[in-house]
Amino acid sequence: MTSSLASVIAPTVQQSRLTERFKALKTQQKRGLIAYITAGDPDLKTSADLLAGLPKAGADIIELAMPFSDPMADGPTIQAANIRAFKAGITLSKVLDMVRSFRQQDLSTPIILMGYYNPIYVFGVERFLLAAKAAGVDGLIVVDLPPEEDSELCIPATQHGLHFIRLITPTTDAKRLPAVLAHTSGFLYYVSVMGITGSKAIDAVPVRKALAELRSHTSLPIAVGFGISTPDEARAVAQTSDAVIVGSAIVRRVVANLTNEGHAKDGLVNDVLGFVRELAQAVHSC
Repeated sequence: MTSSLASVIAPTVQQSRLTERFKALKTQQKRGLIAYITAGDPDLKTSADLLAGLPKAGADIIELAMPFSDPMADGPTIQAANIRAFKAGITLSKVLDMVRSFRQQDLSTPIILMGYYNPIYVFGVERFLLAAKAAGVDGLIVVDLPPEEDSELCIPATQHGLHFIRLITPTTDAKRLPAVLAHTSGFLYYVSVMGITGSKAIDAVPVRKALAELRSHTSLPIAVGFGISTPDEARAVAQTSDAVIVGSAIVRRVVANLTNEGHAKDGLVNDVLGFVRELAQAVHSC
């Protein structure tokens, strides 16, 4: 492997695929689409095909979920996706294998792993961080580790060159915000509605006000997720954010293309990627 290729596969946090992608979007005066899928849903091959097709469909960044048996921040749609992935034989090692295979074809699209701490702890933190970095992962979203536990994973991840992305909710007040921002890098994930994923529709007006306030405290890009289900909603949110995150709506499109036995229909990948393309066109039009 040449040194130049190595630098593409394993960038530093300061100059990474993620920072370069947001820089490029800003230069182009475009908003980004972050597309979420669950690794292994509905089966390993279909999931890998979806992952491979997301960049061409217009996804600027990919959020790849590491399935967990008790995804407390996620609603029924993504919980069911986790169950399907486990039935299909997904493991944390296989999630990393998916990223590694993806990197054989795509060296530029950032991949963020989203999940919960328990599987990482069981895998071994140091082992996981080394393996994730080597596979081509760019950052982590681990929703059940508060800032008070930064020494567990956040700080070690940063030391290994991985971004650690924090969620900020409408209830995060000015007193709490400095702790949340302290070791965050890559971007901020603003949770647009209270509750679990896929549970409520988004209201763009309060989101606009909240983001204006956040921008007075940080220069990090801000991505908005939760409650965004349609291209029109994505477009409305993109008008005031740096990126839009769509998860449950994409997973619901997967579900719409399953047989009664839970197997992928022939047109699943094309239909899901077609929906992502519609989302991307809406977001990029802002």
